[in-house]
Amino acid sequence: MAEALQVEAHQAGKAQAREWVTVGKRSDLIPGSGVGALVGDQQVAVFWLPELYDTLYAVSNYCPISGVHLIARGIVGDVGGEPVVATPLYKQHFSLLDGRCLEESEHRLQIYPARFLGSAVQIEVPVTGRSHRRQAA
Repeated sequence: MAEALQVEAHQAGKAQAREWVTVGKRSDLIPGSGVGALVGDQQVAVFWLPELYDTLYAVSNYCPISGVHLIARGIVGDVGGEPVVATPLYKQHFSLLDGRCLEESEHRLQIYPARFLGSAVQIEVPVTGRSHRRQAA
């Protein structure tokens, strides 16, 4: 039994430490649309879809197809009931659930767990040792 606990503790130590970072307030968000936030040195697009059970999504703001940080300015919708954001330039759809591009499977957005904590908007990110700050895009 003690040996199993040591193995679990060792495996848990290998996992990258993560933390919840406040990037703004609920009032900073636009229902059904995206807002950009700077988390450490990462640009993140945050989408609040209150019509879908008050759901909050966060993905990388960098579009791997155009090479530009613009995902937060994309058009939010759904394809077959799956929430997506369409890139403003080329209109490819990225899933807000897992980041995959529906039209070009070789492209993917990084996803971040997101939540409301009271009125605070929080994103879970790896611990980097840097201070985090919020910046609207």
